[in-house]
Amino acid sequence: MNETHDLALILESRIPIVVVDSADERRVLDLLTRFAISHQLSYYVWTATQGLRRGGFGPDFGAECDLTDPEEALRQVFTSQGPALYAMCDFHPYFKESHRVVRLSKDIALDYERLQNTLVFVSHHLDLPPELSRLSASLDLALPSDQQLMAIVREQALEWSNLNGGARVRTDNRTLKRLIANLRGVTHSDARVLVRHAIFRDGAIQESDLPEINRLKFELLDQEGVLRFEYETEQFASVAGLTNLKQWLDRRRTAFINKEAEFDRPRGILLLGVQGSGKSLAARCVAGYWGLPLLRLDVGSLYNKFHGETERNLRNTLKQAEMMAPCVMWLDEIEKGLAVGQGDNATSQRLLGTLLTWMAERDADVFTVATSNDISKLPPELLRKGRMDEIFFVDLPDKATRHEIFRIHLEKRDVDAAGIDLEVLAELSTGFTGAEIEQVVVSARYGARSSKRSVDTELLREAIQGTYPISVVMAEQIAALRDWARDRTVPA
Repeated sequence: MNETHDLALILESRIPIVVVDSADERRVLDLLTRFAISHQLSYYVWTATQGLRRGGFGPDFGAECDLTDPEEALRQVFTSQGPALYAMCDFHPYFKESHRVVRLSKDIALDYERLQNTLVFVSHHLDLPPELSRLSASLDLALPSDQQLMAIVREQALEWSNLNGGARVRTDNRTLKRLIANLRGVTHSDARVLVRHAIFRDGAIQESDLPEINRLKFELLDQEGVLRFEYETEQFASVAGLTNLKQWLDRRRTAFINKEAEFDRPRGILLLGVQGSGKSLAARCVAGYWGLPLLRLDVGSLYNKFHGETERNLRNTLKQAEMMAPCVMWLDEIEKGLAVGQGDNATSQRLLGTLLTWMAERDADVFTVATSNDISKLPPELLRKGRMDEIFFVDLPDKATRHEIFRIHLEKRDVDAAGIDLEVLAELSTGFTGAEIEQVVVSARYGARSSKRSVDTELLREAIQGTYPISVVMAEQIAALRDWARDRTVPA
């Protein structure tokens, strides 16, 4: 059933208060206008800036009435004989500020049989007070389907064409399908804004438009500020090693992106490893390799001192990720937010329960990539198959990988590696992480500038010898982690 039918069903049920949670106010008011006209109802719209004004049929209240005050507007509704429909826009602050507003709303609802006036509260988010919730019904507007999104694209393409002498918008079927997939989860009006952004800049819908569309879509959906959109993702060409992880992702890429029915959909992976070994870079590469938007969640940032707010933050975050689907959600340093132990409180247990349920039962195309430095702090329920497809261990790089890491970071900084003995450097840097090798290159470049010479093998050797890697500084902890992972995880 579409939203027009659902709205009519609620309003015809003689429910005195209706709540419509939607950021697409114009669409809601359009639906209410059509309902009022088809049922020959008086129809009014209230806003804090324009007061109570006629939205369709019905007598006007007169220019002398200043009804921008919410209490005065409700008093007018209470003294006016219906049947009538009153759309009250952005009314959510007033229920918290004034008990008189709550009471007047309740009076109108309780006197519905005499007045025949229906209050429709329209807001992006509204929680009715308990005394009103039992007298109300809620309606969530359906988001546009793929067919409706395609119609919006055609509508905007036609508008651009009419403004540009009949020229056609340039695109291809593959890019168009990806655009439609990336527009899922937004309202009709937001979809129109995003499509216009893609088309009206250059008259084309191209692959290069998609990352910007995803970023703008995230900004439209972001309300809590806990989830972060990572605009810069990486390609595996910029990562040394991780051969097993690359092969694993390569085998599942088509099944996830094209939603192949004969294959079970990949759900997520855990990247465990030494600090600085490249887990974060690998997480970015998953999104870059699959061509999907990357959302980053610092699980520790979910916590709030007020009761129930932490769990609400997580629920809103997961809902937001689902609206961004298909996407990759990176749970960064997950043990910091979901660590278990004797001192765990009820909040962390409820948070874990909510996340586990979502991971096992979600239908949305959200691929989770969790990163962790200490798996011993994670609950066993999180690690079982079905929630995580695989646990990969990102170890200290071997000699061949260190050789490649040096080459990548030298090239990234426009340093000619032809005259540098990478084989010697790879041998000298045994026990170094990728992050530490990068800092060796950074240090050598500073040394080259101060001595007014080019970066060479000797400068890089000095930088290596002046570095104490984490495998030395925290030798016991690193050895224990590597020993634990040896027979329990898949080498990345």
